[in-house]
Amino acid sequence: MKVSGQVGRISIAILMSLRVSVVVLTCLIFALLQLQYEPNNASAQSVIDPNLGVESFVEGLSSPTSMAFLDSENVLVLEKDGQVRLISNGELAPEPVLQVPVDTERERGLLGIAVMNGGGGTSSSAGQNASAQTVFLYYTESGVGGEIRNRVYKYNWNGQTLDNPTLLVDLPAIPGPNHNGGKIMIGPDNYLYGIIGDLNHDGKLQNFPDGPDPDDTGIIFRVNPDDGTPAPDNPLSTDPNNPLSKYYAYGIRNSFGLTFDPVSKNVWDTENGPASNDEINLVKPGFNSGWQTVMGPISVSGNTESDLVSFPGSHYADPILTWLDPVAVTDIEFLESSSLGESYSNNVFVGDNNYGNLYYFTVSPDRSSLALDNVPDSFIDNEEEQSSVTFGNGFGAITDLETGPDGYLYVLSYDDGIIYRIVPSSVLSSLPTVGTEETTETPLPAVDEQEQDEEEESVSDGDENGDDENN
Repeated sequence: MKVSGQVGRISIAILMSLRVSVVVLTCLIFALLQLQYEPNNASAQSVIDPNLGVESFVEGLSSPTSMAFLDSENVLVLEKDGQVRLISNGELAPEPVLQVPVDTERERGLLGIAVMNGGGGTSSSAGQNASAQTVFLYYTESGVGGEIRNRVYKYNWNGQTLDNPTLLVDLPAIPGPNHNGGKIMIGPDNYLYGIIGDLNHDGKLQNFPDGPDPDDTGIIFRVNPDDGTPAPDNPLSTDPNNPLSKYYAYGIRNSFGLTFDPVSKNVWDTENGPASNDEINLVKPGFNSGWQTVMGPISVSGNTESDLVSFPGSHYADPILTWLDPVAVTDIEFLESSSLGESYSNNVFVGDNNYGNLYYFTVSPDRSSLALDNVPDSFIDNEEEQSSVTFGNGFGAITDLETGPDGYLYVLSYDDGIIYRIVPSSVLSSLPTVGTEETTETPLPAVDEQEQDEEEESVSDGDENGDDENN
């Protein structure tokens, strides 16, 4: 009987211990499930500078691709499916101000916007009369009979709607459907600049000496914003009947970033490589970026400048910075403000698609390079170098960066359907409440060429550069 009682007490102890273990395990599983399914919010976005913070400015956008400030109170945002949305005083208007017919396969869609104020200048200028503004839109137009073209139209903005569309630039969109580019801007010279990728073409503009003649692919164009005619001093030709007369640069594979330095007035772009070698470039007039012969520094390509297609007035230059492993670099922005601190004024922010990262760079005193103390060869090929240029993360696929009229940095997230705003921590809590609307996502991101490249490379014959444009 004594033995039986002892066994009973031991059994009860074991059962109680098991019961406690089950309760603890259940609580742990519940906590893990909560963590796994916790929705992302603004706290997921962060920057390394403790003096700055991130705020959601507006939510509820559907697959946004580009934005432009009209003035200190109004912003136009493009959605890939063809809607132009108005944000006024921090609130997203419930209905689009314009709907355009677009093809949305892969990287096609409503892609780029620029604003010219009544007195000239760029979209970031504040204090202008909105009714005197002209708005330019770049989109892949789906026309009657199934015709697909990448086109730039200009519109009048009357303070409420976009009207009186006029076709300025007519570009190809076939075969694609990737590498459409789409970023446009009004330069400091008041000409309209825009960028289009190679659309998987193999011509002279892609540095094939025996390829087809120039066909408006893989270029930066520079035209008169009034009528779309070539700027008279373009670098490759001054004959308006020559296709080269529209071009400012060529040899560009694909790009989601185009801007100019507010100090030097030089043009800069970003460029996506196939399976390696994403780039930041300083684009001087007549720039040949080198694709398909060169991607990244020419010294590691096995080629020389004599292997490139040259036109009178053209020149090749190495990238300012190269990523060996693609981050799918997207927009680029010089912060034209000291509102985040004097050290950030007129220096460079860059976004990416693959990691949701925001990168920051200080420009050299002569404005011709980046100060890269931790990347001395200007070639990012390890995690330490990648970390040294990463300023923020958690933003999803970044499709646009803009300096706002308030001097803060605005970050457009395709994945989140949100415009984030980077501000001093001291004013973070005093910013306006965000405007929201139910978000409807497009299944495929606007910036998805790296995924496309992997798919294409698995079925392509390939060449010495690993290009994928034949598919």
